[in-house]
Amino acid sequence: MIKAPKIEKKAPVILSVEEVNSLLSQPSGKNAKEIRDKAMLELLYATGIRVSELIGLKVSDVNLSVGFITCRDGEKERMIPFGKVAKNSLMDYMERARDFMLKGQESPWLFTNCNGKAMSRQGFWKIINIMERKPVYRPTSPPPTRCAIPFAAHLLKNGADIHAVQAMLGHSDMATTQMYAAYSQNDRVRDAYTMAHPRR
Repeated sequence: MIKAPKIEKKAPVILSVEEVNSLLSQPSGKNAKEIRDKAMLELLYATGIRVSELIGLKVSDVNLSVGFITCRDGEKERMIPFGKVAKNSLMDYMERARDFMLKGQESPWLFTNCNGKAMSRQGFWKIINIMERKPVYRPTSPPPTRCAIPFAAHLLKNGADIHAVQAMLGHSDMATTQMYAAYSQNDRVRDAYTMAHPRR
């Protein structure tokens, strides 16, 4: 007879396309570290993968000619496409920065730290923390740069099939993906209001 308490689900904070562009433009590409940082951020936004999946990518998981990465979550495996911008950033990283980061060592990992070792979650979030100190986008907690959030929302806003987005994100529960669909629907309603209301 006891009713469980309702758990409040907070809507995710969604970065706009302009805010994402501002974030992705921060690494200048003037040195190997910034070339790597840009490639990581571009791939994160282009594919919507988790940070743990990003730093767990191996060179063999990337198919630059076709424009796909292979992500593994336990026994599950999924292939995710990425576009030209992420491809160009990855190629730039592979050609101009990765060997410098490795310092003559061999490594199967796609992204490494400045000592040629595998990139850690802590190392990645240090990069993000530095960027968050700059007034590029509104502050939120937790940080919005798990780029799966704008990835999913921006795809759905532009008409992508929700089942395809669910597959790319690796969501087993459609309800998780539908949160982003609700955001994109609200955004379309706001755009329609702004365009049509006489006292907008």
